[in-house]
Amino acid sequence: MPKTTYELEREANIARNRALIEQLELKNAAASVTGSVNPKVSAKPKPPQKPRAKPVQPIKREKRILEDTPRRASARLRKSVINLVDETAAQKRKREQEEEAWRRNEEEERLAAEERAREAKKARHHELDLEVLAGQEEWEPGALSGLSSRLQSLLQARHPRRRGDQDAFVFDNSKRENVEVAALRERLQNMAIVARAKVTQDRVYSAAYHPEPTKDLIFFGDKHGQLGIWDARAPADETEEDDVDRDQREAGKYWRLQVHWPATAQSSISCIKVDPIDAHGVYTSAYDSTVRSLSFTSGISREVFAMEKVLITSMDLPPASHEMWLSDAEGWVTHLDLREDKTRRRAYQVSDQKIGCVSVNPTNPAFILTASNNRALKIWDVRKLRKLPAPQGVLELELEDVEKIKESKEGTAILRGEWKHDRSVTSAYWDPRGRAIVSTSYDDALRIWDIQPSLMTKNPPFPDFRPFARIRHNCQTGKWLTMLKAQWSPNPDVYPHFTIGDMDHSLDIFGWKGDLLAKLSDKERVSATQAVTCSHPSVVERVASGNGSGRCVLWAPAHLVAE
Repeated sequence: MPKTTYELEREANIARNRALIEQLELKNAAASVTGSVNPKVSAKPKPPQKPRAKPVQPIKREKRILEDTPRRASARLRKSVINLVDETAAQKRKREQEEEAWRRNEEEERLAAEERAREAKKARHHELDLEVLAGQEEWEPGALSGLSSRLQSLLQARHPRRRGDQDAFVFDNSKRENVEVAALRERLQNMAIVARAKVTQDRVYSAAYHPEPTKDLIFFGDKHGQLGIWDARAPADETEEDDVDRDQREAGKYWRLQVHWPATAQSSISCIKVDPIDAHGVYTSAYDSTVRSLSFTSGISREVFAMEKVLITSMDLPPASHEMWLSDAEGWVTHLDLREDKTRRRAYQVSDQKIGCVSVNPTNPAFILTASNNRALKIWDVRKLRKLPAPQGVLELELEDVEKIKESKEGTAILRGEWKHDRSVTSAYWDPRGRAIVSTSYDDALRIWDIQPSLMTKNPPFPDFRPFARIRHNCQTGKWLTMLKAQWSPNPDVYPHFTIGDMDHSLDIFGWKGDLLAKLSDKERVSATQAVTCSHPSVVERVASGNGSGRCVLWAPAHLVAE
C-alpha cells in the first residue's frame, strides 16, 4: 500500500531531526577534546561553587524507652480459635459477654481520648511547676534538676534594671562624640559567632537577655508558646556524634518549657521581660490572652493577667516598679499594678487598629509610646488618665471616651506627640536614657527622635515632633518571618545604640544618631534572617539573635571562640 503524503513528510522530518541530533553530539564531543583545533569550541571551566551556610546540627536526644507491657487482646480476635460449630450455649454466652465488654472498653477509651483532646486545647490558668512545663520534651537524665540549679544560681545577687541619665552622651562638640562612636564601633566590629543552637522548636517571636554579667543566659519565645532558656557558653555535654563537625554542633545548654498552652499558633509568645526589681524571674505575654510569670526562686509559673480572646502584642515594665503596661490587637493599652489582684486593671482604647508595641519611658514612666497599624506613633502622658476613678478596681475607657477627654480642657496635654508613618508602625521604643526613640515601619525606614528633657516638664504638646534621622532599611518580612523590630541596648553605661536584623541575613547595629556601627554576618554559618535580637544589659559586646526555625546565635568577641 503506497504511503500517503503525510507519512512521507513525517518520515522526512524524523530523518532531518536525527541528522541534526547526530551533528550536535559530534560538535559537543569535539568541544570536550583537550587541545581542540578550533579554540572557539573549547569548554569553559565551571566557576567554583560558593560555600553554603550549614545549619547547626541539633544534639540527638535519647528517646524514652517504654517498658513492654502485655497488650489487651480483643475477644473478637480470639474467637477464631473457638470452634463455633461445636460451641455450647454456655460458651456462646461467655463469648458474647466478652465481646460486649470489649466494645464498652473501646467506647470508654474513645470518649477519654476526646476529653483529653478537648482539655489540650484549653488555656492553662493554674500554677505550673518545671516538670509540668517540660511536658513531653525529651530531656537527658538530670536535665530538669540542672535547669532548677541553674535558675537557683541566679538568686545569689540582685540585678535591678538600671536607668540612664537623660543628659548622658550629649556632647558640646562633635569631636568628642566622634571619638566615643569610633571606640564603640571598634569594639562591636570585633564580634563574631561564638555559639549556635536550635533553642526552640518553632519560629522565634521574642527574646530577652538576663543581666547576670558572668553568664550568657538568654530567653527565647517561639510561635507555639514555648520558652527556650539558653546558657549559650556553658560547657556542652559530650556526645558520640563523631560524624558531625564540631563547628556544626550545638553550643551551650538549653531547656524548653511549654509556658503558654495550647501548643499552637494561638499561644505565640509576643514579649519577654526580665523582672526589673531583682531579675529573679521572667514575664511572658502571649497570643493566648495571658501574661505569666516564671519565678526562679520556686520554679513555678503563675498567671499574672488574662483577657477574653484578645491577642496581647507587647508589654513593658518601668525600672524599680511593680507596674506593667500591655498593648493588644484591638487598640487598647492596659495598666496593671502587679501587687493587686489580677482582675484589677485600667484599660484605655487609644487606637482604632492593632497596637503592636507599647514602651514606657524608663526615666519618666508617665510617658508611654504606642505604635499602631494605623501608621501612627504617639507619645501619651497618662498621669491624667490614671487620676480617673476606677469603680471596683476596673476602669475601661473606649476610644470615644478617650477622644472626649483629649478635647476637654483638662485633657489637652494627654497626647504629647504624634507622627504618621507611610505604613504600619511595627515597633517604637525609648532608649535607656528615656530621651531617644527609634521606630520601625513597613515603609522600609527606621526613624530616630531626640526629645529634649525640658519638653517633658511642660504640659502642652511638643511644639516640634519630627524625627531627626531616617534610615533606609528593608522591613518587608512577609508572612513567614517575625517582624523586624529595632531594639535598644539596655546598657546605660555605653553610647546608645540599637540592633536590628537585616533581610540579607546580617545583624545591623546603629548609633542613636543613625550611624552604622557594625554589620555582623557569617555567610558560611548563617543562612537565614536574624529577625529577633536582644543585647546584654551590662556587657557591651554581647548580642543574641533568632530566626524562623528556632535556631539562635550568640555574637561576642572573636577571641571567645577558642575558649
